[in-house]
Amino acid sequence: MLVALTLYFLGWFGLLLTAVVLFGRREQAVSALPEPLPRVSILIAARNEEAAIGRCLQAIRALGYPPELVEVLLGNDGSTDATARVAAAAMAGYAGSFRIIPITETLGTARGKANVLAHLARAAATDYFCITDADIAVPPTWLTGLLAHAGPGIGSVTGLTLVTGPRLFHRLQGLDWLMSLGLVQVVTDLGRPVTAMGNNMLVTRAAYEATGGYEALPFSVTEDFELFKAILGQGYGSRNLFRPEVLAESLPMYTWGGLLHQRRRWLRGVEQLPGWLQACLALYGSFYPLLAVLAVVAGWPWALGVWAAKLVLQGWLAAKCFRRVGRRPPLALLPQFELYTVALTGSLVMFRLLPLRFDWKGRQYR
Repeated sequence: MLVALTLYFLGWFGLLLTAVVLFGRREQAVSALPEPLPRVSILIAARNEEAAIGRCLQAIRALGYPPELVEVLLGNDGSTDATARVAAAAMAGYAGSFRIIPITETLGTARGKANVLAHLARAAATDYFCITDADIAVPPTWLTGLLAHAGPGIGSVTGLTLVTGPRLFHRLQGLDWLMSLGLVQVVTDLGRPVTAMGNNMLVTRAAYEATGGYEALPFSVTEDFELFKAILGQGYGSRNLFRPEVLAESLPMYTWGGLLHQRRRWLRGVEQLPGWLQACLALYGSFYPLLAVLAVVAGWPWALGVWAAKLVLQGWLAAKCFRRVGRRPPLALLPQFELYTVALTGSLVMFRLLPLRFDWKGRQYR
């Protein structure tokens, strides 16, 4: 048993150490911005977002891109609150184009957010679809940052998102999110693109239409991942960026239940990842159960030493991730982050095993 545990922890630390060393070592190719600058369409799906949509649209108005070249399309997905009214007020006097499109019909196989984006893509009049969410605030450099990587043959460019908020719970989500994206970036930089992020994403019209659009794709609650796979399947390339100019800020989940429902939805995408990557995630996620076994077999001093080594290595990864995008790494949160990780992992395992539906934007899914 002790030999098996030793091999496991050597593998665990070897995997994470390799990721930390490789993170950021590969230069991300930058294309010249198209000349003249192209018109772009910003697609936003919104359902009962009156509290968040004003912040999102104010960030859109602050973009450092000629507003006359920007078309903003907001899909109002059956909102029962004041989303449309708040959005209209936020964009009053905007020098670019802004439209609110009520979503009342279903296109093909699309449902939920995928259906909204299917409608917005049909309404868009440009060759670049820049997709974000109502709870996201993009930086002023967002459009130029994405377009600089949308060279020939590239069908999608994924930006970077950081969860922000004043409370400890919010900051732990931010730490979790950025470190996870750092690990995704390592895999992508090794030439194995694995996912995209639908709250910060550019898709070319040519690539989108080559897939048949959301109305032709299999329905998934991780619609961004489904589109990403289809774009790669059509022979287009992708770019995954870990750069400050495309760093958007997301509002956090405000309750533990909301966080669980969000992560359960994301697990749908994880369950479709390649087997080798799922095995790596299983290795990474089984740390604490096997640490408990180590404490029984070898004693608590050994277990505490292994846990301390984990803190140091994860702190190194967090420092590299946050500094790369010009943010101060919240290293003081690492001990609390360990408790957060244990609680979240255990809760998600139970949520996954029980025959429960999960809620997203007022709709339920299995």
